[in-house]
Formats: sequence, structure tokens, C-alpha cells
Amino acid sequence: MVPRIPRLGRRRALRTGVAAAVVLALLVWWLVSLHGTSSPTGRMAFATGVPTGVYAKYGDLLKEDLGRDMPSLDVRLQRSQGSLDNLQQLTSGSADFTLATADSVATYRDERQPGFAGLRACARLYDDYIQLVVRKDSRVRSARDLKGLRVGVGTDDSGVQLITRRLLKAAGLGFDRDIEAERVGIDKMPGLLERGKLDAFFWSGGLPTTAVQNLGARLPIRLVPLDDLIAPLHAMGPEARHYRAAVMPADAYPELRASQAVKTIAVANLLMTMDHADPELAESVTRSVMNSRDRIGLKVHAAQKVDLRTAIFTDPLPLHTGARRYYLSVKP
Repeated sequence: MVPRIPRLGRRRALRTGVAAAVVLALLVWWLVSLHGTSSPTGRMAFATGVPTGVYAKYGDLLKEDLGRDMPSLDVRLQRSQGSLDNLQQLTSGSADFTLATADSVATYRDERQPGFAGLRACARLYDDYIQLVVRKDSRVRSARDLKGLRVGVGTDDSGVQLITRRLLKAAGLGFDRDIEAERVGIDKMPGLLERGKLDAFFWSGGLPTTAVQNLGARLPIRLVPLDDLIAPLHAMGPEARHYRAAVMPADAYPELRASQAVKTIAVANLLMTMDHADPELAESVTRSVMNSRDRIGLKVHAAQKVDLRTAIFTDPLPLHTGARRYYLSVKP
């Protein structure tokens, strides 16, 4: 005989269903609490840099990770001329997030440029290395040898030109007096050097920079040491506080076939937004940046330097509340 299965009363079945719904809701809440809030939606503009620079390449790769982590967010990349242009795009509202060097940010704040008080950081990323590029047979062995020469100095809205002006001053040269300054970016400077229209150019970027790599594959070039400018640079006072001595390894650019490392100067890059940015979005973007380090680092070696332990040191900017929330969530 088949055993009779008892039937639940209607009221009891209703109570059972409600209890199950409550349990399911609690489970969903727990999972959301464990893995973060719901994915941000809407549109986000990210200002990067010139096409052949590291900012642009980093931005292209980061967009892929942002799209994976926040599928409901429409991420738009915006090209720029560099750090100062990025700061202007961010503070004017045309960009929501961007990258800039710490010295550019400090100068923007010190000069009390529009929107400076609302700038906030999400992370300290990798370092930019200052690179003075010349033909291999050039007589230039120091920045002091640039007097009277045609020098690429970066565009007027770039962090490259900011540091170039300071380096020339440290070398005892006048920007407008002692060199023929070509105010163009990394997208044009290599071609001008190759065609003999430049004798040298300055670049501030992560290692390696695609434009320098490509030039080295076509033309014998070398990097000029800049370590002799460290002392006079620091003697200039607070405006030089974000520069430090650094070394570019001999294999930073295999195309150059360098036999020894090059001593130079470095400055940190910051990922930034504004104080009014949505905390949930800032937290999610910071998380994606930190989690994408290894993948992006395979193509942009500078990204391998992104480190959770140093990311919170974002001088001269305070952390955004959303970014701080992320760091607290992963604190051991």
C-alpha cells in the first residue's frame, strides 16, 4: 500500500512560503554584503592621454576590466594632452575619473586653479620616469648640453612640459632663452627626432612607453642620465618635493640594446576623481584597478608596480570616501 502523504493546510502552507521568502531575502542580503553592493549603472568618462603614451594604453586595458566588473556602466575614454589637461577635464566636469602625476596635482592645487579643492584620489599607481631621448651619436650627455638645440618639451597642457621647465632650470638653462622649444607631445616628438627636426626630447611616462619603443626599433637612440639634476632640483624648494631619484634598468627598452642602467628622476601617478563622485562608484573603480594589476601588467609593465600597501599614499590629495571604504574592506 502506498503511504499517504499528509497535505499542508492552506494557512500553514502560506506561513511556510513566507518563511522561505524571508530566508531567501536574507541569503541575497548576505551575498551582497559579502561581495559588495549592486553594480553601478549609468555613464562614466575617463580621461587618459595621447594615443602612444602609457596613460592611453593603461586606460584602454582598464576599460575592459571595468566593463567586466561593472557591466551596467558605460565607460567612455577621452584622450588628452596629459596631466594638466586631465585635471582641467576632471574639474570642469567633462571627465569623472582620470590620471595625473603628483607634481602636476600639487601645482594645480598650489596655484588654486578652478575646482582644486574638490580633487580626491583613489589610488597611487605606478611611477613615471623622466626620459631624455637623443640619437645614439648625439653629443648630448647631460641636460646641460641642450643649450642652443631643438628640444621637444611636451604640449602646454602636459605634465611633461611642467617637469621639463623645472629640469632645465635645475640645469641652469632658460626655457625660452637657451633652447628652441618644440611644444609637441609624445605622438609627434619621435617622428620629429627621426626626421632630424629635433635634437632631443623629454618624456615623462611609465616603462616602457610604446612611442619610445617603436622609435628605438627604427632608429639608434639612447637615454641621457638626469641624476646630476637631483640636488639642484630639490634645492628649488617645495615645488620639487614629489621628484625622487630612480633608475631605469638596462632592459627597460630592449630595442635600445643598452649595456647599463640609466639614472634618472621619477614621480608618482595618481588615479583621481572629485569629492562629489558617488562613493559606490569610486569604491568599485578602485577595486577594479587593484584587481586588474596583474592582467594589465602583462602589457603595461608599469602597472605591475601598483601595490595595495602603497596605493593609499596619495599625497598631495586626500582619499575619496569610496576609495577609503575599499581599502578598509581589504585591510588584513
